[in-house]
Order: sequence, then C-alpha cells, then structure tokens
Amino acid sequence: MPERSAIKNHIRRLRFEHGELTQEQLAKQAGVTRHTIMALEANKYVPSLLLAFRIAKAFGVHLEDVFEFSGGLDVN
Repeated sequence: MPERSAIKNHIRRLRFEHGELTQEQLAKQAGVTRHTIMALEANKYVPSLLLAFRIAKAFGVHLEDVFEFSGGLDVN
C-alpha cells in the first residue's frame, strides 16, 4: 500500500478565501500548470521547496499557512 504524504496543504481553502481564485489563476502566479495545482490539492504531489514558497507568496501568507507537516521526524 502506498504511503500517504506527510505534507498536507490548505490550497483549496486558501483559493476560496482569496476571492475564489481559480486553479488556473494560482498556477499562473506560481509558474506551473493547472494540473500541478490539481495534483497538489488532491495530495498526489509534494511540491519542491521553491514551488511551496511561490504558492505561499501568491496568497500573501507564510509557508506554514499553506503547508503542514504531519509526519514524525524519525529517519530510521
């Protein structure tokens, strides 16, 4: 069974809180495709650090307001 991502995001909620921003509009601001935003919202893709910062900047919020680390720090 595939492991679920330890990084959750609040992109969908933030899009609606920011004037019902479309996936396409957010994608353009972040410099990616709409399909990337769709995959992120569905938790099927974990963004690079650079993309995570671009998305947070597009919303005008801190990185932690968009992405949440829910896993442990055990590296063994």
